[in-house]
Amino acid sequence: MSYQVDENGFYGEFGGAYIPEILYKCVDELRQAYLPVIESDAFKQEFRRLLQDYAGRPSPLYYAERMSRKYGCRLFLKREDCNHTGAHKINNAIGQILLARKMGKTRVIAETGAGQHGVATATVCALMGMQCEIFMGKTDVERQHTNVERMRMLGARVHPVTTGNMTLSDACSAAIRDWCCHPSDTYYLVGSTMGPHPYPDLVARLQSVISEEIKVQLKEKAGRDYPDYLIACIGGGSNAAGTIYHYMDDERVRIVLAEAGGHGVDSGYTAATVHRGRTGILHGSKMLVMQTPDGQIEEAFSISAGLDYPGVGPMHCNMARKGRTLVLAINDDEAIYAGYEMTRLEGIIPAIESAHAIAALGKMTFRPDDIVVLTVSGRGDKDVETYLKNKEMAKEYGDF
Repeated sequence: MSYQVDENGFYGEFGGAYIPEILYKCVDELRQAYLPVIESDAFKQEFRRLLQDYAGRPSPLYYAERMSRKYGCRLFLKREDCNHTGAHKINNAIGQILLARKMGKTRVIAETGAGQHGVATATVCALMGMQCEIFMGKTDVERQHTNVERMRMLGARVHPVTTGNMTLSDACSAAIRDWCCHPSDTYYLVGSTMGPHPYPDLVARLQSVISEEIKVQLKEKAGRDYPDYLIACIGGGSNAAGTIYHYMDDERVRIVLAEAGGHGVDSGYTAATVHRGRTGILHGSKMLVMQTPDGQIEEAFSISAGLDYPGVGPMHCNMARKGRTLVLAINDDEAIYAGYEMTRLEGIIPAIESAHAIAALGKMTFRPDDIVVLTVSGRGDKDVETYLKNKEMAKEYGDF
């Protein structure tokens, strides 16, 4: 069984392109352009050059000795937090800005939650001299104000979105509405493995540099190119897609994904879509969606702005539905505790999104010789205030 996308843009029953007629030409133009462009030698050469010389790849694969001892395994951290702009988002942004330029687009829009995709998009637009406009929920603008100022410093215009609960899902909706109004000159630089086909496949392919590097680095450090476990956090799913891409069909590798449990899966304040969602349509794709019995989208809730989304990308829906992945719901307090734990044990402050993946370690049992690779999707500078406001959740870690 293969878990890759089919020729119609579906992963099993999930995916596709459910879009208004006004966007059909734009999406179809992208669908026809993306593979010929990203598979061309010219694109590959420029993409690789920018990943290396601009983004700073390859990102390190670090053996976390103290945490390995605690969890009884051989734990390696894939350090996407070391990339330029501080997260995995720059990989996708570089690839898509090259595609947008090749397609002749002059204006770029994007959605963002935690702000990392917004910063990455603003960064590559500054690099290429292109107009950039970012849609971000007003709630996220307030809790991620440092990233908002970074975007503005890079020349982007930031639009605070005031509909719904003013978070990531609402930012996506606002970006799509803008795209409907500017279909000819605008490129929508989607930040995750969601949206209408070909975005889930496009983003996964661009992020697959993560698992490509893991194979090479693990061979050097551990003597084989595959781990026993891969662990990543999951919201829309881009860092998780990049982490697992070259291992999706390798049944030797167990895949564990951590989604945002919020206050608890059954609390009414959660973003645990795989646990709570039902099949539906959201932002142009068929996926698992948190919704009411009559199909209205429920508001997601998480302490993490980057995981605060009521859906999850179709690749991950299909793999979870078929039992290829184990998806764990990590509550806010567990994520805060895990973030402090990594900070104190390894000297690495992770993004709160990444802290959800770290918390998954405590819900599993390993053998001493198990090789575990966990992707630290971003650094925690943007989340310091949130960590401090919620430090009582991690009081075991002492004087702070």
